[in-house]
Amino acid sequence: MAAVFGRRLRRGAVTAAVAAAAVAALSASQAPGVPSPQLDNGRSAADSSDEGQGPDGASGPDYYTDLPKLNSPTDDPTAAPGAGSPGDAEAGIPATVLDAYKKAEAELARTKPGCNVSWELLAAIGKVESGQARGGNVDANGTTIDAITGPPLNGKGFAHIKDTDGGLYDGDTVYDRAVGPMQFIPTTWAWAGRDGNGDGKKDPNNIYDAALATGHYLCRADRDLSDAGDLNQAILSYNHSSDYLATVLSWLEFYRKGAHQVPDGTGVLPRHPSTGGGTNPTPTTPGLPGTGGGKSPSSPKPDKPSTKPTDPPESPRPTDPTDPAGPTDPPTSTSPAETVTKLGVAGTGDLSAMAGDVFTAKASVRATNAQGRGVGSVQIRFAVVGDTDATFSGGATTAVATTNSSGVATAPAMKAGEKTGEFTVRATVVGRSLSGVDHKASVTARAADALARVGDKELSCVAGQEFADRVTVKATYKGAVADGVAATATLIKSADDATEADKGPYFKDADGKAIRTFKGLETADDGTLVLPKLYADDATGTFLLRVTTTGGATLTVELKVTAAPAGGASESPAASESPSPSASPSA
Repeated sequence: MAAVFGRRLRRGAVTAAVAAAAVAALSASQAPGVPSPQLDNGRSAADSSDEGQGPDGASGPDYYTDLPKLNSPTDDPTAAPGAGSPGDAEAGIPATVLDAYKKAEAELARTKPGCNVSWELLAAIGKVESGQARGGNVDANGTTIDAITGPPLNGKGFAHIKDTDGGLYDGDTVYDRAVGPMQFIPTTWAWAGRDGNGDGKKDPNNIYDAALATGHYLCRADRDLSDAGDLNQAILSYNHSSDYLATVLSWLEFYRKGAHQVPDGTGVLPRHPSTGGGTNPTPTTPGLPGTGGGKSPSSPKPDKPSTKPTDPPESPRPTDPTDPAGPTDPPTSTSPAETVTKLGVAGTGDLSAMAGDVFTAKASVRATNAQGRGVGSVQIRFAVVGDTDATFSGGATTAVATTNSSGVATAPAMKAGEKTGEFTVRATVVGRSLSGVDHKASVTARAADALARVGDKELSCVAGQEFADRVTVKATYKGAVADGVAATATLIKSADDATEADKGPYFKDADGKAIRTFKGLETADDGTLVLPKLYADDATGTFLLRVTTTGGATLTVELKVTAAPAGGASESPAASESPSPSASPSA
């Protein structure tokens, strides 16, 4: 690592203080009790995913190696780009891009407060990955005006990942490419993507979505990014390269010392891609330095020395058997996924759940080869397909799981939303165009199988008056509280005749008219339901009120109406109304 920083210093691109900070951070990650980051083609055990899959990189193979100027920026947010120290111009971050980083920081502070992700870290990664979306070349919604895609992941010098998104994000139907301002690989975006601007979409080409997704990705494995060891592990999980780690740490330190907002499209563009291959060039924009951030074929090659003889060739992505791309050294080796010839259902139970509940069964598949034997270490992508709001844990609609030694992969548990009906859980082999497997799933309405009255006080009323006490019931399902369950209350003729009564107690609708069936009721969070107020006409005797719920729970309650006292009492307004039932409205 010392040799790496020596080379950087000779290029006049980083201060001794920044270098020392990065080295110190690397050393801290190797302290007792903290897993040591592997700086070769291996992976650290700390990089386990909380998305139901093995670890993998988020970033593509190509990134910018440019480092901050020797002088730090000023802390004056009003300073014009280029004013003051040489670092001031580089400290300018395009307005929309900076806003996306800060909004992501605020959202993660709310949802993952223990992670302590900072907008400066997101800015450091954004600078290295795409030069802050190519100098802020984004529209008002934060979507890149020109596509930012990396080279094809065809195994020639880096990972080998056949197309997984049908070219949806990267425009390539043969191989996957890293895409967007934070350079997500489509297989990673499939489970890591987030909607950062609230437009209902998860678009890796949108800086708001990509910045929030980056924060969530870095916060995996319960990391605390205020800890140097966790910070290093997070950055290495994004792109498993010692040079990449050092470069990001340098920009992080730089932005912590000061940064300011500049207009979109005027950010300083870096010029030195790590591979020399570069992402797709951007057409020359008047007023902007460079053409496409040095990614154009006409841009000069980076002054990048060779790695130390003892270092193995760096892979832009970790390459253990669970990686969807398979080994990248040599590129021609066969990955486990490429030996799979069939994907079949593996003992999946009934995928059904009540609205709001967790599915007890999980989708499960088995990957086999031509000899019918199970194939391990194959990544399987599970996707929720159809008109449903059911999701996997964390609100994701996709998840990736790795097959075990028997070839079986099981999806994470799903949780049903409020939308009822049928949908599909589709399983496919990551990186292969093999036929997938569909699991039928369904969500049923919230239901109760038992109703009980709360309290035992007699419910009585004088003819022509209103009942002093309201009927309260509690719903349960298999002994547990049944909340949000639809219910109907009806005054019936008798225990054997559940048709609506034509005399006796009644409810009132919103217009004050007498009704004897009240629909649209719903149990509260504790399963209780307080019925609307009841009134009595001039009929006396014992009457029956029946409450029913979705799921078949039924309860019948007695209501007694007595005659008015001798001498007569003034007739209440309620009694003067016709008790004849009108059409039963919703509550």
